[in-house]
Amino acid sequence: MSKTLLKRIVTSTLLTGLTAYILFFKSPLYFAIEVAFFVAFALHEFFSLLKDSGVPVNRFFGISMGVTLPAMVYLEFGMTQSGDVLFLIFGCLFLFLLQFFRKEDPQALIGISLTLFGILYVSWFLSYLIRIRFMEGGVIWIAYLLLVTKFQDIGAYLVGTKFGRHKLIPHISPKKSVEGAIGGLLGSIIVSLLLRPYLPLSFGWVHALLLGAAIGVIGQIGDLSESLMKRCCHAKDSGAVLPGMGGFLDAVDSVLFTAPLFYFHLKIYL
Repeated sequence: MSKTLLKRIVTSTLLTGLTAYILFFKSPLYFAIEVAFFVAFALHEFFSLLKDSGVPVNRFFGISMGVTLPAMVYLEFGMTQSGDVLFLIFGCLFLFLLQFFRKEDPQALIGISLTLFGILYVSWFLSYLIRIRFMEGGVIWIAYLLLVTKFQDIGAYLVGTKFGRHKLIPHISPKKSVEGAIGGLLGSIIVSLLLRPYLPLSFGWVHALLLGAAIGVIGQIGDLSESLMKRCCHAKDSGAVLPGMGGFLDAVDSVLFTAPLFYFHLKIYL
């Protein structure tokens, strides 16, 4: 076993254990705090990547607004979207106001756009986990989503490392392989089928299989999307805080798209 894999296993186990403890034994407030914690560090890494590439983003404002969004979702008990949408509108307005009092900057529009994009991409999308937490059976749904999404990561890593021969999209992520993508997809499907009997709703085998496949595909798109950003910023990882995994943005990239889409999927059935 390589040192990188060992570090990855230890880090993943600690994060999974902490999240499971908060999810199953603590109130939604603690889960919202955990989400806000991940948002803060992931946004810091996202804005740092852009800063290092010469993009004039407003990091302090972006992180402050990003951390406030999960708090607003929690205070709304995950029931409505009016508060956070209004907050995003005022955030956009305030970013333009800040620029009015600064010196002329030919990249001002790029900086404003990417600051808002970071808030949407990291904070708003990840905040859908809090919305799911307030749903009926929310604890189980979050556990299901995270396990199915993360076993896509595990399957892709293990299969890709062992059997990867054919490059998937080398101009975005040279190390990702077709074999790894298939392994990740199978990992999501298998876990989805295994967890089906424990779900709050009675999903059939076909539903569980298709849902697992959808989460697996969307999770990989999320992973590749972050790889594209790192490629554009000429960075290998978003950070080095988490041994064997990189940064916080690397840890949540596959969940960023699966969380909101899974939320709207559940809204149809609940």
